[in-house]
Amino acid sequence: MAAPVDVWRQLAAVLSLDELIVMGDALVGGRRPLATMAELRTGVARHAGKRGARRLREALGWVRPGVLSPRETEIRLLLVRAGLPEPEVNAPLTDRSGRKIATGDLVYREYRVLVEYDGEQHRTDEEQYHWDIDRLDAIMEADWRVVRLNKTHLRLKSVSAVRKVDTALRDRGWRP
Repeated sequence: MAAPVDVWRQLAAVLSLDELIVMGDALVGGRRPLATMAELRTGVARHAGKRGARRLREALGWVRPGVLSPRETEIRLLLVRAGLPEPEVNAPLTDRSGRKIATGDLVYREYRVLVEYDGEQHRTDEEQYHWDIDRLDAIMEADWRVVRLNKTHLRLKSVSAVRKVDTALRDRGWRP
């Protein structure tokens, strides 16, 4: 059986840049990562001179540990490529006294802006829906600005998603 990093390397010849980034994020993300960034770097070095090597090297530059879903990767890429600063992924959120209140999908700590992706389970699972309400209330009470996005924002590669995050960041003091 091939090691996960070897599969990632082999797919460099056929996957797009963004698909390689999503896969790389999945390898070093989640609750139990399948690889480390060091292993990805070693894999990229071993792939030098082979088909897809340049694309694999470029993908590695975009891979971030700690990502929990492909949608988080897609949103992060959309925002950064639009000229917004890069957010932390799945980072702890704190109240003004420094007490952890939650973990956020994409976090702009300096500006206290949180970008959350709401997948289907956030809408269809009643328990999840109620938990989300309480969680988001606690986050907003701690003076975090919350921007919620869903699959429609991604499907359209929506200017509105970028605009929503840009507006929130500017309202909190960010200047390009």
